[in-house]
Amino acid sequence: PRDIAENPKKIKVRELEAATLPRVLDQVDLALINTNYALEAGLNPNKDALIIEGADSPYVNILVTREDNKNSDAVQKLVKALHSDEAKAFINDKYKGAVVPTF
Repeated sequence: PRDIAENPKKIKVRELEAATLPRVLDQVDLALINTNYALEAGLNPNKDALIIEGADSPYVNILVTREDNKNSDAVQKLVKALHSDEAKAFINDKYKGAVVPTF
């Protein structure tokens, strides 16, 4: 709430731990829920969400490593596996659009 520049509608904003949001849905009018927590709670982001981030979101998950580790065999194998057609198919099949491969 401290970084909200304006609130002309006087909306009450409460910060809560992300994992608790699905459990308090019946106590709030609106919640911004991370996809992983929504899925764990049995929600379907494609059907239950009012708005869902697109594949061009700047908030996608990324793989990071130390500079001295970026060319290691293990990291390169992981990068290759994560960017494979099999990984893309798994994501599409399992998450049905709730999680979108961005590679």
